[in-house]
Amino acid sequence: MGNGVKEGSVHLREDAEAVLSSPVSSKSDHRQVLSSLLSGALAGALAKTAVAPLDRTKIIFQVSSKRFSAKGWRTGEGSIMSQAGPTEEAFRVLYYTYLNEGFLSLWRGNSATMVRVVPYAAIQFSAHEEYKRVLGRYYGFHGEALPPWPRLLAGALAGMTAASLTYPLDLVRARMAVTPKEMYSNIFHVFIRISREEGLKTLYHGFTPTVLGVIPYAGLSFFTYETLKSLHREYSGRRQPYPFERMIFGACAGLIGQSASYPLDVVRRRMQTAGVTGHPRGSIGCTLRTIVQEEGAVRGLYKGLSMNWVKGPIAVGISFTTFDLMQILLRHLQS
Repeated sequence: MGNGVKEGSVHLREDAEAVLSSPVSSKSDHRQVLSSLLSGALAGALAKTAVAPLDRTKIIFQVSSKRFSAKGWRTGEGSIMSQAGPTEEAFRVLYYTYLNEGFLSLWRGNSATMVRVVPYAAIQFSAHEEYKRVLGRYYGFHGEALPPWPRLLAGALAGMTAASLTYPLDLVRARMAVTPKEMYSNIFHVFIRISREEGLKTLYHGFTPTVLGVIPYAGLSFFTYETLKSLHREYSGRRQPYPFERMIFGACAGLIGQSASYPLDVVRRRMQTAGVTGHPRGSIGCTLRTIVQEEGAVRGLYKGLSMNWVKGPIAVGISFTTFDLMQILLRHLQS
């Protein structure tokens, strides 16, 4: 028994050393990582640019503690709301922003979004591919679709990795989305003012709910997308779905992932923008309690969710589809 274990460990170590010392394997791994980084960066940039106006409107909804009613919702530009459903209110915000600030103002904060999203998406997709390979080897599914739990775990770990490395950029994007142009002129101005007026630790205010929220969001999004592709392959007999099928799979993934993590997304935005919206700065529990007490559990924690059901599936569908198609294209070019 002991000799068998020793022999097994020796063979395992020899195999590992052979893989590590192989220049062909190392070169191939580097290409895969670079391919994933490039594909992920493009996927994130296209997806976020496509839905940037809706994204800005969603953040405005999330950080406002006012109830939208017939009396109107007042911003710095005056009353722009009347009694309407959340989705209708969202489009009214877009319309009045366009009238008062111009068409390009709908993409205000998108430069900060790109600075965050490009590295975030690149890291997330690349990390997901790496975690899939590591978990596949661990569970003995090398080169095959992972079983459900490792599939969920790979997505959650990828989201946590990306969020941890890019969080300050997310906070900056949120600040730029809810403030007038006069307050912050550019991304660097946001960093400078926050550092001077609120302290460097503010750049990580809201980090905990972000990580807690990204676990179900990224985990369920990647899990749903990979599962739908696997089921499609099993029942259709085709190895690759058509692009429109990928869009549908991605839309379903975004709908499920964002719905599951939305309350923590609201808490995160409140904590990120507390310094400029007048909300008291506090812990997750304190922020959550304040929202529920002042606005109610459903109304407060799910504010803007219907808008997210429009924006989220589009963004995630574009993101997953772009990543897959770019990966296929780069593989063709390399071969």
